[in-house]
Amino acid sequence: MHQLFDEGLITANREKARTRAEKGSDFLLELAGRELADRLALVERHFERAVELFGATGVAARAALATGKIDVLDRVETSTVFGDPDQSLTTARFESVPLAAESANLILSPLSLHLTNDTPGMLIQMRRALKPDGLLLAAIPGAGTLAELRDVLLSAETELHGGASPRVIPFPDIRDVGSLLQRAGFALPVIDEESFTVRYDNLFALMRDLRAMGMANPLIGRSRKPLTRGFFLRAADLYAERYADPDGRIRATFSMIFVSGWAPHESQQKPLKPGSAKMRLAEALDPNRKAPGSAIAEKD
Repeated sequence: MHQLFDEGLITANREKARTRAEKGSDFLLELAGRELADRLALVERHFERAVELFGATGVAARAALATGKIDVLDRVETSTVFGDPDQSLTTARFESVPLAAESANLILSPLSLHLTNDTPGMLIQMRRALKPDGLLLAAIPGAGTLAELRDVLLSAETELHGGASPRVIPFPDIRDVGSLLQRAGFALPVIDEESFTVRYDNLFALMRDLRAMGMANPLIGRSRKPLTRGFFLRAADLYAERYADPDGRIRATFSMIFVSGWAPHESQQKPLKPGSAKMRLAEALDPNRKAPGSAIAEKD
């Protein structure tokens, strides 16, 4: 299997960020946790045992518990530095699901699946860990995330050095995520995507936030050559030229894919027979239909 990410570096980045715990740096996790909890609240079910996989701060776990839909919730993380006195914590390597077969009714995966080398394998492990008719809820950064940063880093490096190294990780397309869910054997998958714009004073404030979230570059193919201050100054100038609002603040896009899928069970609704759909395909694909919502946030 082709290895894209350095798992050891991912673990080190995440643990360092958690140890420092800079105020406000978990805003993406808070957003993901809130959205997953909203989706959980709409499910007309009660879950005896839930597990949060690699949720860093545990904010998604707390939001899910607040819905009143869960009896017991356990967390899985790479280290006890992610621990919370009010939550049970099991430690395991990042790219693993240390759960017995059919041992959980609900699995929460907030913002970690985009960093796995074997995402299909992770999803299969999750499905096997769920009891029949158990639910997976996941939030995954999608294609378009940090597109502005990718553009200016590529442009600056090409301009100054005549070539470029991967500086921003690739993020999955929503269609790819849907295919992976089906490949892993999940039933009744539901996938939607929302785009969030966060505004910063400058490129350096954005990169400071990314490091504080444990999102420093973990690509195996990254260049090991140190970058100069001149490189970052040029990238900051390009960012301001291309992606600044009239007030001078720059925009950073975060696209979030929200996923739900069920472990198969005989009681579940079966797919419709061919020809029984209530909407024509042409209508579903109509480009004039309302696009997914978006939101804008400010970062100091």
